[in-house]
Amino acid sequence: RITILPHGSLRILNASKADEGRYLCQGVNVFGSAEIIASLSVKEPTRIELTPKKIELTVGESIVLSCKALHDSTLDVTFYWTLNGQPIDFEKEGGHFESIKAQASSADLMIRNILLMHAGRYGCRVQTAADAVSDETELLVRGPPGPPGVVIVEEITDTTATLSWSPGADNHSPISLYNLQVRSPFSLGWQTVKTVPDVISGDMESAMAVELNPWVEYEFRVVATNKIGTGDPSAPSRVIRTNEAVPKTPPANVSGRSGRRHELVIAWEPVSEEFQSGEGFGYIVAFRPNGTRGWKEKMVTSSDASKFIYRDESVPPLTPFEVKVGVYNNKGDGPFSPIVVICSAEGEPTAAPIDVKATSLSVSEILVTWKHNKESLGRPEGFEVGYWKDMEQEEAAERVKTEGNESSILLTGLEGNTLYHLRVRAYNAAGYGPPSAAVRAATKKSPPSQAPGNIMWIQDGSHVSLGWEPVRPLANESDVMGYKVLFRQEGQSNSQVIETQKTSAVVLLPDVGVYIIEVCAVSEGGDGTASPQIRVPSFSGGKVTSAQSTLHVLSTSSSATLLLALMVPSASW
Repeated sequence: RITILPHGSLRILNASKADEGRYLCQGVNVFGSAEIIASLSVKEPTRIELTPKKIELTVGESIVLSCKALHDSTLDVTFYWTLNGQPIDFEKEGGHFESIKAQASSADLMIRNILLMHAGRYGCRVQTAADAVSDETELLVRGPPGPPGVVIVEEITDTTATLSWSPGADNHSPISLYNLQVRSPFSLGWQTVKTVPDVISGDMESAMAVELNPWVEYEFRVVATNKIGTGDPSAPSRVIRTNEAVPKTPPANVSGRSGRRHELVIAWEPVSEEFQSGEGFGYIVAFRPNGTRGWKEKMVTSSDASKFIYRDESVPPLTPFEVKVGVYNNKGDGPFSPIVVICSAEGEPTAAPIDVKATSLSVSEILVTWKHNKESLGRPEGFEVGYWKDMEQEEAAERVKTEGNESSILLTGLEGNTLYHLRVRAYNAAGYGPPSAAVRAATKKSPPSQAPGNIMWIQDGSHVSLGWEPVRPLANESDVMGYKVLFRQEGQSNSQVIETQKTSAVVLLPDVGVYIIEVCAVSEGGDGTASPQIRVPSFSGGKVTSAQSTLHVLSTSSSATLLLALMVPSASW
């Protein structure tokens, strides 16, 4: 059990507590001797228990692995966790792993929200100063199937495609069924496609996609499903185009449109390229007068066309026609749309409006009125008014439109003291009718630019008597027709108005407070420039004696404002 080895070392097998103590090693030769002393302590061996021993979990579940160590009480222990022999980096595992050490002699490994990649051999290694032991457990993770192998398109017709594929990993749960998906330039991403058989069981590796559209490019992919869930799809197949066929989808919403006189305008929604079924796609427009037998057919070769116009001078306005629109391509003629009845165009209005009048309302406004000529063919959808200045050409006219049966319009934003020429014409979807004879109207002159001057006022309680000098307009300004006195309580925005043709007025201030008073001239061209504001306090009916009556003068004869207060008897007014 105890042996001295050739190089001088001492080997002790099956050491026990009885072997503890101080060991002396002495070397001797002819020149002398040397010795060394070693102390030996014998510790209890470390044992480890890792539970559970074999685990089967499903993706998304969580588990705790528990590692317990039985060791000599005089030794410290350190725990290490590994996955498939590699140390677990708890900082880089996205929060899936957490090491939990609740006691000195045990450690737990928490695995949260398990993924397929977390399957494998988990090891726990315990290290002391005297020895190291380890144990392992196997974790099996069940999950949705992996992606199937390459999808091969084996046979193509105009509406079907036969596909095959190889199964992917079942991830420890048998594949129960497959789902075929398709994508085309006309689809919103991948869509499930109908198949034969209708349900593709997990042991199948081929199926037929059906109800495809002819002459359309498709890609296919396969998705596997098991009890756990549906896995990732396979890589897309190569792009294939189904075979051509006779078109089966006629245009939708066939209807009539407005046009010129003697025209039959037939419109429809173009058939999408997805349903054209082959090259050389076009339309067959068929029509006949209502009540007749034979159809007249016209070919429209553009696949994007949405309208056909048939013109015949012998067709009266609003003649009813039976109409249908069919489709064709290089493979043959497809179906027609249902028959609808539409009428030939009534045409643009044929007569000008009558009784056109233009009335000047202000410096910037002219009111234009007219009447519709009932003898005009082609019902108007509205009217257009063109207007231009006297010194301008009609080609430079500005134009405004009305809608419906309006018979007047107010032109605004015009220049003052300016002569305008105006014409009115009716319009509809087919075009414009002839214009009326030109009429003329001149905007008013501008209102006076001078404000009423030298305003004088005297207050008798709540009554304020005002007087001012008359306004004399310039040659290019409107004549004065009267005056407006505007007054409002301070802090309010709405003014009360007194109109007068004199250069004086009496204002009653109804409430207690301070009032703002202004005076302006009134003319055909509008209101003139307002006078400077007057601030007058009101005592709501309190009588002011003659000795207290005060004459105020607001002079505008110079840049300065002069206020004179004179004590005069009220009887002098």
